[in-house]
Amino acid sequence: VGGLGVLTERVPAGFFNMWKSIDHPEFPWTGLVIGAIILGIWYWCTDQMIVQRTLAARNVQEARKATLFAGFLKLLPIFILVFPGLVGSALFPDVAPDRMYATMVENLLPTGMKGLVIAALLAALMSSLSSVFNSASSIVTMDFYKRLRPDATERQLVRFGQLATVVLVFVGLVWIPFIGIMSDQLYVYLQSVQAYIAPPIAATFLVGIVWRRATGTAAISTLLAGFVIGAARFVAEIGWKSGWLTWGPAVEFASINFLHLAVFIFIVCVALLVIISLATSPPPAERLTMFEATRDVAAEVSRVVNMRNVWLTVALMALVAAIWVWFSPLVW
Repeated sequence: VGGLGVLTERVPAGFFNMWKSIDHPEFPWTGLVIGAIILGIWYWCTDQMIVQRTLAARNVQEARKATLFAGFLKLLPIFILVFPGLVGSALFPDVAPDRMYATMVENLLPTGMKGLVIAALLAALMSSLSSVFNSASSIVTMDFYKRLRPDATERQLVRFGQLATVVLVFVGLVWIPFIGIMSDQLYVYLQSVQAYIAPPIAATFLVGIVWRRATGTAAISTLLAGFVIGAARFVAEIGWKSGWLTWGPAVEFASINFLHLAVFIFIVCVALLVIISLATSPPPAERLTMFEATRDVAAEVSRVVNMRNVWLTVALMALVAAIWVWFSPLVW
């Protein structure tokens, strides 16, 4: 396209600025600064597909190294996804965003390379789906079926996990029409749905980590309350965009930006968790051994390793801050 300067001239105004106005319909800057962090905490700290990889580490030090390494790798999509998308917008201005990738592959890559790229895409897709289905079936099998049938054999657990995977695939196929109703962009749909389910989990996780007084009753109540709010928003949004929901207050609720809604649900869930925890009996001391174990692990790690992790964390945060500044009105 002729370099970065030419690219900035050929793409629509604002494409290099991620600090959108507070009333932006999809990504207001307030939602990005606060709401996106809530979604990130839920995904990277509590999602079973991610956590099971961390728990597979040989020890805590290795898990921390892998976590920091993954944080640096997470910066690469800017160059792998964002910049190619901007280039595609400059080269093919009349192509819809959801068709841009296929258009670039079709028009820019030679014949042999097209096959390799498509094969890599399908391999990544299958790997992600396999991880999701494996994690989901594991949760259903171990957290529900095994609790209901504690005497189930290994063979029965495997069979139930396979059946759960088949049911999940069927549910996923049935769910497809809702994606088109909620948004014509898959990324926006994914972020909006995550904004409805992430806040109560993130709130429970954070409060449970930093506050010993949090109770199990409060955690369950918070998760259920957050789920109800998120489910109500999902149904309201489907009804509003389908045209059958016209009641004023419901439409207002359905039209709130999803990142702003995530912040609201998070605040409500934190407040609810604190109130219920204070209103119920404190957890017994034997359930707080995790805090003592954390101190023991920290004591085993040398000061050099701790400082290295701290400086790597600071460097990662500085890089993220630099990216936020670079994609801002201060530069563009």
